Formats: sequence, structure tokens, C-alpha cells
Amino acid sequence: MIKFQFFPRSQGITDEIEAVVECFRQVEDEIGSATKTLSSDKVLAKLRPGLEALGFQVESGKSKDKKIGVPVLFGQDNKIDKSFNADAVSDDGRIVIEVEAGRAVDNNQFLKDIFQACMMFEVEYLVIAVRNQYRGNDDFAKIFAFLETLYISNRLRLPLSGILLIGY
Repeated sequence: MIKFQFFPRSQGITDEIEAVVECFRQVEDEIGSATKTLSSDKVLAKLRPGLEALGFQVESGKSKDKKIGVPVLFGQDNKIDKSFNADAVSDDGRIVIEVEAGRAVDNNQFLKDIFQACMMFEVEYLVIAVRNQYRGNDDFAKIFAFLETLYISNRLRLPLSGILLIGY
């Protein structure tokens, strides 16, 4: 079952963000972690047609030419000095999507995703998709609790308009 929560919870989701959620709903039977144990690459492959139809660039492999680099630092003559890779990026560069599987909580990959999205040039929204069920744990619930604490405590202000957490 696809579930999602947008942070901060004091704001609703935009039509663009709702369209991303709908991409997950369209392939729910193929990616649902209650019955499937797909790698993040395989989940992304299932999402690719829907995301591309929305105008997203989607990573198509692990080689450099198939990854999606998002600028972080610019050097002389506006050349990109540093970039971070994303699983998918909207055509206007405002929305970054990261699809995680087993490493989301166990290796704190979601924290790296948040950090990198905060550093990316002109990114406003981060979508983190994680398994609802992984090795008997609910990764969605664990990350939900973390993000809830982050936003309620208000001790750390992120330069993002919001983070969408999707459980698949």
C-alpha cells in the first residue's frame, strides 16, 4: 500500500508532488514491499515511464552517462565544480526524487539524501521513497518519526520548501 506524508505538515502538497505520488500508485502492485523485495534500481525502473511522462529525467543505469547530476558548486566561467547524483529530477530542477530500498534506515541513507538535496542548486522539494516493510521493520514509520521530530523541534531549518516521504 502506498502511503505518504509531506513535511512540514502545516502545508499541503502541490499538484506536481501529487502527480509524483500518483506514479507510485500506478505501479503499487509491482513494487509494494509487503510482497516484493525489489532493489531500488528495479523500483525506479518501474516508476520510469510515469515519471518521464511528467517530464522528469530518470537515472537509467550506474555508468556516469546514465546518472542524473545536479549542480552543487560552480567555478570559474560558471563551470560545475561539484554535483550530486539523483535518481530523478523534474524538468525545471525543483524536485529531486530518491528511491531507497534496504539502506534507507540501516545505513542512514535518507539522511544523506536530505543533506545532498539541501546542497543542490535550485532544488525546492525532496521526495524520498522507502519500503514500508524491510526485514520486519517499517522504514516509512522510522523515517516519519525522524522527520516529524526535525520539523517540530524547529532547531534545524532546511533550505527546502518540503520533503515528501513515500512508503511503498
